[in-house]
Amino acid sequence: MITMRNWILPEHISDLLPPEARRVETLRRAMLDLAAGFGYELVLPPLIEYVDSLLPPADAALELKTFKLTDQLSGRQLGLRADITPQVARIDAHLLNRQGVARLCYAGSTVHALPDGILSSREPLQLGAEIYGFAGVAADVEVVELMRECLRLAGIEQVHLDIGHIGLFLALADAAALSGERREAVFRAIQQKDLPSLAALVAGLPAPLAQGLAALPTLYGGAEVLAAAEQRLPALPPITAALAALRDLTEALAARGIVPHYDLSELRSGYYHTGLVFAAYAEGWANAVARGGRYDHVGERFGRPRPATGFSVDLKELSRRLAPALARRAILAPDRLDPALADAIRALRSAGETVVVRLGEVIDVEELHADRELVERGGQWQVVPLGA
Repeated sequence: MITMRNWILPEHISDLLPPEARRVETLRRAMLDLAAGFGYELVLPPLIEYVDSLLPPADAALELKTFKLTDQLSGRQLGLRADITPQVARIDAHLLNRQGVARLCYAGSTVHALPDGILSSREPLQLGAEIYGFAGVAADVEVVELMRECLRLAGIEQVHLDIGHIGLFLALADAAALSGERREAVFRAIQQKDLPSLAALVAGLPAPLAQGLAALPTLYGGAEVLAAAEQRLPALPPITAALAALRDLTEALAARGIVPHYDLSELRSGYYHTGLVFAAYAEGWANAVARGGRYDHVGERFGRPRPATGFSVDLKELSRRLAPALARRAILAPDRLDPALADAIRALRSAGETVVVRLGEVIDVEELHADRELVERGGQWQVVPLGA
């Protein structure tokens, strides 16, 4: 007796069947081709590597997301990547070691030990583009522009771009000597705009620093936010520099027809971010459709702390609302040991046609996406409409 099992996948893990897989692959190819047009070169890091190269120091959030296991060959701890950016930083710093600017793009699966939300996948298909070796605002503008064009390929024309600068939090937290769990708690409260919790956490700090940290979640809106931030945040040199960088970015984006909004509590959970952070939102989407920012020290532990900026998207999520990607129509060929037939099939495939050899009895030609067939007429193999 054969026992039938209901093959259930782990929670937040799913298969992609042919229609969904076609959508994802079509979008992947289009976005990578777009990035190539901007001068980005494709890299393909491995899905698994040693944990110490996958996790930036003190990044508790990324560590919680990372599956870990023991390598039976070396005895060292391995991790399944939860984010590809640290791997690309390793490639730039350790393998390419270029003196000038490097533009790199990638697309691949990541694995999360915990989902980001109730409806989030634990196996996002991450696509991104990154610039290494240039600290100027032009690099940030380029990745924002490329991100916008990628979202258009996914059918998202209108984007609400939120911009922040994690350097503001870092400057205030460092000046206040915040560390450990308290620093983490303040970070989360600002992210979540939890003003009562934030007020309790900053109580007892020097007044300018406490007021500055408490102000961050309230500083969101249009260009007036930058002027308000200058008035409400202490004039620490890193804060002055961060606000100047945001003003420069605003001017450069405006020249390209991009009008950002500001949310100075827009903080990425990844601690490798050092400056500008941004998130793109679109109508009808509960979460950000793309995220990015600057991470100038991400390559430091690989011996090369180059300036870096980039963005990433989840291809699976973006492809869900695209129109179905139609399968290429096929030519049905008979299963016969005929050299002339084999030559005809090879010629058609070389010309870009899909040729499916009939194996057994074909129950439904639509399952094969066939609309034509190869038939022998007068000693010649010809393509004719199916059933003609």
